Amino acid sequence: MMMAVRQRTMRKLAAALLLAGMTVPAAAQAPTKAAPATVAIRLHVATDRPGTTFEGWGTALAWFANVTGGYPDATRERLADLFYGPDGLGWTIARYNIGGGNAADTPPYLRTGAAVPGFWRRPAGATGTDWWRPDDPAMWGWSADARQRWWLDAIRSRVRQPIFEAFSNSPPWFMTVSGRVSGATKGTDDNLRPGAEPQFAAYLARVVDELQRRHRITFRTLSPVNEPNTDYWFAANTQEGAHWSPARQGQMIDAADVALKARGLKTVIAAPDETNSTLFVADWAGWSAATRARVGQLNVHSYGNTHQSAVRDIARAANIRLWMSEHDMSADKDLENFESMTTPLAFAEHLVGDFRRLEPAAWVFWQAVETLSGRNGKPGSNWGLIKMDLAASAPGPQAIHITRKYWAMANFSRYVRPGYRLVPIDDIDSIAALSPDGATLVVVHVNAGVVRRDLSLATAGYRLSETVVTDATHNAAPVAGSMMVAQPRSVTTFVLRR
Repeated sequence: MMMAVRQRTMRKLAAALLLAGMTVPAAAQAPTKAAPATVAIRLHVATDRPGTTFEGWGTALAWFANVTGGYPDATRERLADLFYGPDGLGWTIARYNIGGGNAADTPPYLRTGAAVPGFWRRPAGATGTDWWRPDDPAMWGWSADARQRWWLDAIRSRVRQPIFEAFSNSPPWFMTVSGRVSGATKGTDDNLRPGAEPQFAAYLARVVDELQRRHRITFRTLSPVNEPNTDYWFAANTQEGAHWSPARQGQMIDAADVALKARGLKTVIAAPDETNSTLFVADWAGWSAATRARVGQLNVHSYGNTHQSAVRDIARAANIRLWMSEHDMSADKDLENFESMTTPLAFAEHLVGDFRRLEPAAWVFWQAVETLSGRNGKPGSNWGLIKMDLAASAPGPQAIHITRKYWAMANFSRYVRPGYRLVPIDDIDSIAALSPDGATLVVVHVNAGVVRRDLSLATAGYRLSETVVTDATHNAAPVAGSMMVAQPRSVTTFVLRR
């Protein structure tokens, strides 16, 4: 209201000055729209160094799958369609969490969905921590983790060539020092009992083998440690996690590789799934050459963007495929809001930065569904692409809240498809990818500002075919136009064809 009064006052002042024959100050003139910014973009489609061939998009299953896999069919099928269906995000990758599992008599303390069951079975009367024998069939419980496993079948039925990865956050409780799957007493202490690497490796390899057979899938990779060289995996935490020094990481990688091969599996090791690139570099430096040779895929999370090009260079020099295997975020102080563009824009900018610095072969989300906030009276954040009440006491009709971050993701995942080649581009707010036959060129541009951008593309032979926008009024929606225009506060996909 005060702004409107001020503008009327300024217009009256301008009129009075004009009648008096005086010059009107710029501040008194009627406001005008800012002129669009012109951004010239150069692509390097033909290059001496071919860009990374992209494998796809996906999510870790873990907590949200451990809840939603138990929902009524209509709800869980709808969720699977939203992420893996052809009319959804078109994802093709899933990371299955092999649970460690606390002792049955441990009081519940993990966050919603995070108590992923383990596949071990404790015999009646067993005491202490030395009772488990991996070769004894009685010590395995193959009915465990039915809800997360539902998602394996749902994805297999929707995706022609899915890529599955198995990953572990923690060993089972009886293999740990603290007796808890959430970490050691101190966050800087390794929580796997000394010398237990072969036992834990046997556990992981047997689960991979058994689930492949039971679900008719292939786990291409196994990641035995997760965010290992951090200081926050302590016993009082509310999720599974374990600290691993670089030396212990090496021992676990070696043991897991031996266990997989002993079972005749083609699954290879992915590591280290470090929380950021800075720690990744430290982990790699602590491995022996023999350990490095056992790794078939390098995984890094992007909770931080320093040293990302160093990780890219490590992967390139070692000739090992690199994945950005986990990320999510909520913009600073952006409270839970399904319609806001603040977090979607920050998320899209981060994703573009990952592509430019890491040049990954895949980009994998953390938890595609996050729980609604408000149960404790505190406002929540905008983690997740979809929000649901995951803490509901019993399955029933569940509201599915699709956020604008979901639609921002659609601008990327629906158009940069598996098999496309990442193309070097000299605009910091854009990524580009070329189809295998070279006929389709995709450019995704993030304009987080308030000024329209008119883009000019210095690539001969391609014409704009389709423009798709996510902003405050569009949900990954096609818009008309023959020019490459990025409206303010938008994520825009340009599809160009020969």
